[in-house]
Amino acid sequence: MFIDTHAHLFFENYKDDIDEVILRAKENGVDFIIVPATDLKTAQEAISLAEKYENIYATVGVHPHDTKEWDESLISKIEELTKHPKVVAIGEIGLDYYYDFSPKDKQIQAFKSQLDLAVKLNLPVVIHNRDSDKDMMEIIQGYCGSGLKAQFHCFNGSLDDALEYMKMNHFISFTGNITHKKNDALREIIKQIDLNHVMLETDSPFMTPVPYRGKRNEPAYVSFVAKQIADIHKISLEDIGRITSLNTFRFFGVGKVPDTSFTYLLGNSLYINVTNRCNADCTFCRRKDDPFLRGYNLKMTKSEEPQAEVYIKEIGDPKKYEEIVFCGYGEPTIRWEVVKEVARYVKARGGKTRINTDGHGNLINKKDITPEMEDLIDVVSISLNSYDPKQYAKLMRVSENHFEEMKQFAIKSKRYVKKVVMSVVSLDEIEIEKSRKVVEEEIGAEFRVRNYF
Repeated sequence: MFIDTHAHLFFENYKDDIDEVILRAKENGVDFIIVPATDLKTAQEAISLAEKYENIYATVGVHPHDTKEWDESLISKIEELTKHPKVVAIGEIGLDYYYDFSPKDKQIQAFKSQLDLAVKLNLPVVIHNRDSDKDMMEIIQGYCGSGLKAQFHCFNGSLDDALEYMKMNHFISFTGNITHKKNDALREIIKQIDLNHVMLETDSPFMTPVPYRGKRNEPAYVSFVAKQIADIHKISLEDIGRITSLNTFRFFGVGKVPDTSFTYLLGNSLYINVTNRCNADCTFCRRKDDPFLRGYNLKMTKSEEPQAEVYIKEIGDPKKYEEIVFCGYGEPTIRWEVVKEVARYVKARGGKTRINTDGHGNLINKKDITPEMEDLIDVVSISLNSYDPKQYAKLMRVSENHFEEMKQFAIKSKRYVKKVVMSVVSLDEIEIEKSRKVVEEEIGAEFRVRNYF
């Protein structure tokens, strides 16, 4: 159920009972443990643990505390260590200005050199950041577009920083300190964190969670971190296990990908994974490279697309759900006949329906499909994405005439459904208020901003 992505099991205080520590982790639902090194010596120790225990993986790198004597010859030694099949990342690396163990210039030099190595080797990085937020952000922003993937472990920065890192598609992990009584501010940040970017860790032997605070930490306690996050987001412990385990696979390649989900539960709504096919190719869409969402695998080829009866069987009683949403990582109106058949089933049994679309359904089907929505679709959610046709075309990689088609689809849909909602993504280049004006004044629909993470 769980993966502890950060446990320093090479520390001396595990020397006498490491076998018992590993066993307790397994007994408490911890499938895998990642042991991050802090220097070359501990890198070898982490690799030795990974060789001994099937469920342990290692990372290699030099921690900012240990960069006082940094020299660039260490890069080739780290690179050699990465060749081991159970080394899954460069780390623990980063910046720490809280302690004065290493000069700032040495820390920055070592950090950037190891980031460069990670990009070269296409490996993720595990980042330590303490009292160095400004320099950290500037450095990480400098790697945008490089392919860098980062985990900000034991996160204790600001909400703004967390949101910015998520926009850059990096990951954040939390430790047992989120269970400590005086950490309300950190728990408030967790409320705003998109779970698609979260992993679990203990940072053993440090950061022991309640109720074991004051004792040595160990991977078995990662469930207390998971439960705190689950409680904050008001979802089940099983949901957190599923979500964070898949996130760990996405980041480290540890674990496995679950089977494709044809339907998936988000909150109290059941989503229908209609298709991965789309007539657009949005710049911000990850359906090709990362088709995962909240622990669900939504990847699906055309030949794998199920017929209506498969969806209907998985829905069962539609009144169990707040609504049935036709969505997925593609454009559902490409399979309009299947959508209608499922919607008929749902409406005949007292359920509510919504379709998330790019608004190109009439173009795709070469006819006006909006009258066919009457009594089948309750809410139409359309991705406006921009008020400007040129920007719209650039973002969605379609021709400019698609913008007007989308607007007309929204206007026509209003005649046949209870509500039309139009949204934009929270990208820096999007002018939110101008988009709102188009939606509310020109089209007469509801407006919404959806976060881009």
